[in-house]
Formats: sequence, structure tokens, C-alpha cells
Amino acid sequence: MNFPKELKYTQDHEWVKIDGNTATVGITDFAQKELGDIVFVEVDAVGESLEAGAIFGSVEAVKTVSDLFMPLSGKILELNESLEESPELVNDDPYGAGWMIKIEIDGKSDSSLLSPEEYETLIGQQ
Repeated sequence: MNFPKELKYTQDHEWVKIDGNTATVGITDFAQKELGDIVFVEVDAVGESLEAGAIFGSVEAVKTVSDLFMPLSGKILELNESLEESPELVNDDPYGAGWMIKIEIDGKSDSSLLSPEEYETLIGQQ
């Protein structure tokens, strides 16, 4: 499985790419494989400020629906509009075209983010 070294990860299987005070968020390669074929991504919270750990949406696969959790506190700036027409991008390219949201980080640091190595240990890959 692929876990890019420049990203941070959550125990809920989201990845985070931080660039200044903006973070791009998606689900990990592990999560998309566990879910199977993704058929729908729903994010209702664009424009809202949410705390870390709050549910910001859901991802629906053929067999299940899974909640998506905010990895950091902040305001949701943008939803990946491409996912409305092509939710399979999450399966095909989870760290690229399959990103889900962009967040304006509120400045609170969150030490609960995991390094790639910590995430690999969490899911039993090491």
C-alpha cells in the first residue's frame, strides 16, 4: 500500500496535506481498499467551521457508508467537485485527483496527526 511520506494521517484513515494555513484532505489508500468501489461522496459542510473529530460528510461504497471526520479544526473552503460526477477517483487516485476537501486551519495545533510510519503501524503494515 502507498502512504506518501509528505502527508499526515489520522486514526480514522484520512490523509492531510498541509500547505501554510490550508489543508487538503482525503481518505487513505488503505481506507479506499477496505471500502471497495466508491459510488458517492457527500460533504454538506462547505463554508462551515468544524472542530477536529467532527463529521464533515460521508463516503458511500457498494456495501457500506462511512463517515468522514475532520482531521483538524477549521473552515471547509472547498469540495472536490469532480467527485460528484466521478466518485471512483477516490479509488483510482486517493492522494491526487481523489482528494475530498480543503480546510482553512484555525491555528490550533493538533498533535493527533500521525506520521506515515505511525499510520502503517496502526493498520498493521509494519
